[in-house]
Formats: sequence, structure tokens, C-alpha cells
Amino acid sequence: MKLCRYLGADNQPRVGLIDGDVVRNLPGSLTANLDNPITPGDSHSLSEVTMLAPVERQEVWAAGVTYLRSKKARMEESNFSATAYDRVYEADRPELFFKSMPEKVAGPGEEIGIRKDGKWNVPEPELALVLNSKGRIVGYTIGNDMSSRDIEGENLLYLPQAKIYKHSCALGPVIVAGVTEDEARTWTIRLEIRRNGEPVFEGTTSVNNIRRKFQDLADYLFRSQEFPNGAILLTGTGIVPPDAFTLAAGDEVKIEISGIGVLENRVAVV
Repeated sequence: MKLCRYLGADNQPRVGLIDGDVVRNLPGSLTANLDNPITPGDSHSLSEVTMLAPVERQEVWAAGVTYLRSKKARMEESNFSATAYDRVYEADRPELFFKSMPEKVAGPGEEIGIRKDGKWNVPEPELALVLNSKGRIVGYTIGNDMSSRDIEGENLLYLPQAKIYKHSCALGPVIVAGVTEDEARTWTIRLEIRRNGEPVFEGTTSVNNIRRKFQDLADYLFRSQEFPNGAILLTGTGIVPPDAFTLAAGDEVKIEISGIGVLENRVAVV
């Protein structure tokens, strides 16, 4: 089952069930429909609607250093604290950090941001877990955890500035529900970056390369925490562009996860 948010004819956000090439309107919130799908109403051609980020009132969080490739990249970029990434990769407790309020998330086709004071900016294509208020995984979507690697690498204490800013997170295009972790681990993640219409970077990884169990990540997030509207948790990246690469305004970032779809965004300086 694929659920989405889109703009209705009245220019108001709607929740929809995707059925082939049409989207069927669902009454109620996205969260309610993930837990208990409601009978769909009128339908619209999918090609005629504007898709929105599939997030309502959920906070967006992220897990770091869950892929071996990510651990190596973080150790290489860090000036002073490389061993911290090595230790957290092996530790029982994962690295978890706040990423975005829902109103700052970019949706499909919207602009994603790079910091004006960052010199080394990259996208991080990630599988995102959609969690209900009890911490149970009810769906999956595509996430882009935009990062200023030079700021994070200068000092670990600068992580919030490297990760949390306007449009530093993109989600979409849909939420896939009713899928087990075993099935999700068969998916492939692909990243393509185009500049002036030409590819400048491509990379691929497998969801199965994520070291940690998905529910374990969710359980740690919900420790001593409450999320009455649920939460979205990015699961880390296994695709890291080379050190000489940095995003530029106007670049097009395309992330594809085989079991979900394609999330595309254009880069802007914020």
C-alpha cells in the first residue's frame, strides 16, 4: 500500500491512496490512515496532482554511522574526533540526532538547501522509517539528509549546524506500508546528481548494508521520549560522494529506492 500527501483542487493538503495511475482521497490524517486505513473517496489522475512531503506533525530524526561506508567517510573528514565514529559504529547505542520540524521538510520537486557558509555540501540518500506514536514501524519513505561535511568535520559539536537548517531534509514521494524489514532489506538505494543536465555523480548501495535492526533504532529513539504524532527516522547513508565533490546551486538530486519510488529535488543556497 502506498500513501501520499498532495494538494487538492481547493489547494489544501490531502491524504491519498495510490492505486495505479490514480490517487484516491482518504479522509483523516496520514497517521490515522497508516494505522487504520479509511475507505477511499473520489480519485484524481496521479499526473495531475502536486505531491507534498509525506509528513504532517511528525518530528524528523536521523541515525548516523549505520553503514560501514559512512563510518569511514566520517573518520576521514573529522579533524579531531575520528575515533568517535569508530566507537559508535560498534556500540550498542546508536547515534541519533534531531533533523527537522515537519514544516521545514522539502517535498518532491521542491528545493533542498545547502548552507551559504558551508564549503563541502553533499546529499545523503536514506531509507526513512515511519513510526506511529507507540514506536512501531508502519511504513517507509525516501529521505535526503543534506549535510555540510566541512562544518561537521571541523568539530563534532558543530553537528547541529551541519545538519539542521532550512530545507536540509527532503522526504517523499510516498509512504509504503505493509512491508516487513526483511522485504525492505532487499531494496536498492541509488543516487544520481546532475549538473547542467549532465551526471556528475552516481552511487548505489543496498538497504541490507545497514548494520542495525530497524526496530532497534526505533526503540532507542523512543527511550525517555514521547512522540504523540509519531516520528520519522532516517536510517543513515551508504553512498558518499568523493571528497573533491560538493553540491552547487541548480544541481538536481535524484534518489531512488527500488521498493518505494523516486525523490527528486533541485539544490538552492539557503
